[in-house]
Amino acid sequence: MPLTLTPNIPDPDGFYDELLAAHAGLTKEQSDALNARLILILANQIGNRAILSAAIASAK
Repeated sequence: MPLTLTPNIPDPDGFYDELLAAHAGLTKEQSDALNARLILILANQIGNRAILSAAIASAK
């Protein structure tokens, strides 16, 4: 299954603002931990190991 690499989020600017707001006031370590938790939550939501592997490869 191919990855969707084109914009696919309704209200991408709103999402970006929400993501930035979630990081507001956090230390670098807290921000990194939030990102790690978010990645794991979203990976669990995707749930398809082949898609997750393809995403890792694309992100490299």
